[in-house]
Amino acid sequence: MKSQVAYFNGLFSAGSKSVEKKNSATNPFFVMVRKEVADQIHSWRFIILAGLILLTFLGSMYVSMTNISKAVSNAGDPDRLFLYLKLLTTTDGTLPPFHVFVGFLGPLLGISLGFDAINSEQSNGTLIRLMAQPVYRDSVINAKFVASLIVVSTLFLSLNLLMIGGGLIITGVGIEPSEFVRILCFVVLSVIYVSFWLNLSILLSVKFRQTATSALTAIAIWLFFTVFYQVLLNIIVKAFLPDPDVLSQDQLLAYNRIILTFLRFIPSQLYTDATTTLLMPSVRSLGPLTMEQMAGAIPSPLSVRESLLVVWPQVSGLIAAHRSMLRAFLLSFYAKGNTYLSICCIPRVTRPF
Repeated sequence: MKSQVAYFNGLFSAGSKSVEKKNSATNPFFVMVRKEVADQIHSWRFIILAGLILLTFLGSMYVSMTNISKAVSNAGDPDRLFLYLKLLTTTDGTLPPFHVFVGFLGPLLGISLGFDAINSEQSNGTLIRLMAQPVYRDSVINAKFVASLIVVSTLFLSLNLLMIGGGLIITGVGIEPSEFVRILCFVVLSVIYVSFWLNLSILLSVKFRQTATSALTAIAIWLFFTVFYQVLLNIIVKAFLPDPDVLSQDQLLAYNRIILTFLRFIPSQLYTDATTTLLMPSVRSLGPLTMEQMAGAIPSPLSVRESLLVVWPQVSGLIAAHRSMLRAFLLSFYAKGNTYLSICCIPRVTRPF
């Protein structure tokens, strides 16, 4: 007769095996995410870019640490009591602050993680094998995007926690809850900004068959919005708008609002405005203010809630650009189904986006 111990052992082991089989059979998306995360971490391009961002972070933190005593002793600065925010914004001119480096190197990180997401699978012949499995077509793109997003989020969160830990060890000053919340919001905003360029690079990897073409196109778009857009805007403004020296106060305000409106079409300007407001609590507005509007204003830092209300239009703009890019490459991937996937997809596991 079979003992009760052996019976229950067999019952529990059989149940655990069935649960493992069920989980492994119903979660192919997470299997692809884990595989993509491992590929990204072990790739040389990520190691090189992560090392470059780490070096710029250490350089910015060194400059901030050497000048932190002057920053916190300035009685005319309303942000002097926010020590850990000063570590992210203080500079002596030799190196830019860390958030400026993120605004410059973040797009390169996003482009490098996604420019060959789809076309490399096609050129290596692995896309057919992948889509022959019972998975959705959009799950392939979503898995690649989520995996890269996990890697970027981990990188930025680790760097900012490293900054907080280093500040605690060196200065011995505890971090305020409002500072910690602002730093977390800065991390989230940086991830959203990098994910926009990640979406763009994945879209180009769907549009172009060659990885070199998609990479060069993404870099060209980044260079246009970073360098040439402001140059073209200055030329157009000088050609069509009057000289600001002959304008009245109201006309000058309208003049500056027009320029800021066109500048905020680019993601880098939205990111710069939002990070400046989050990391500098004394910033009250992102546009021009008159003397009547400044009259009676108390020169004190804003709360976290008020700063988030100020930057919410910029955050909404980044999220809207992110969603439009996401929809564009999903539709492009679906439109190219006859070329990429029709020979290898099972009809019952494919669906429109």
